[in-house]
Amino acid sequence: MFNDLIGNNEDSTRYSGRLEVTAYYPTGGSLLQGDDSYIMRQRGSNRFLIAQADSTTAVYTLKGVAPASLAAGEMCVRVVVTNDDSTNFNAFVTRFYNKTIKWAYTVDGNTITGTSKYTLGTEANEDSSLTGFASINVI
Repeated sequence: MFNDLIGNNEDSTRYSGRLEVTAYYPTGGSLLQGDDSYIMRQRGSNRFLIAQADSTTAVYTLKGVAPASLAAGEMCVRVVVTNDDSTNFNAFVTRFYNKTIKWAYTVDGNTITGTSKYTLGTEANEDSSLTGFASINVI
């Protein structure tokens, strides 16, 4: 189950790596990123409860876009995808399902999408990935 991979509110020390939220845009606030926020629970197909930097929690909608493109109530999760030729590129998760992610990135105004199994990186090597897999940042 996805929630088993992302930690739980009652025992946040149970998991060594929690899925990092790259950026989020609180309703009535401004864009926040790089603040060690993380996903706590899934609340719908693309809605997640996240732990925010100010020790509060809120539900956000996952969007497969770069932080600058987020609107109020949205969040993004960056992944590093490794192609079959071992080249890496950054993308953003559009959906989590069955230990797999759908991802997207934009090049010259064109959106490229794909599907990959994912691994959880460690803080030391979170930008490395197995060929054909995507590595999700953890905190």
